[in-house]
Amino acid sequence: MGDFIKKITRSIIIKNKTGLHARPAALFVQIANKFDSEVSVQKGKQKVNGKSIMGILMLAAGQGQEIILEVEGPDAENAVVELEKVLLGNE
Repeated sequence: MGDFIKKITRSIIIKNKTGLHARPAALFVQIANKFDSEVSVQKGKQKVNGKSIMGILMLAAGQGQEIILEVEGPDAENAVVELEKVLLGNE
């Protein structure tokens, strides 16, 4: 049996008190880039590359706002766990 690609999509309410700005955005991108999986983040109709600091900052996602985290690749499960920590303010 060969490897298979896993896709995980999560709807998350941002708990981090500063939202997904500056430092949390940089941390999110740093963690996302440690994984082989593709990472995207969507707020409303705007969807960006989760491995791009400019993309994440363009979302201007604040505390209490809903975003969609989509991770696709061989290490998707581990990536989602780590990225959720940032979004929920646990990192």
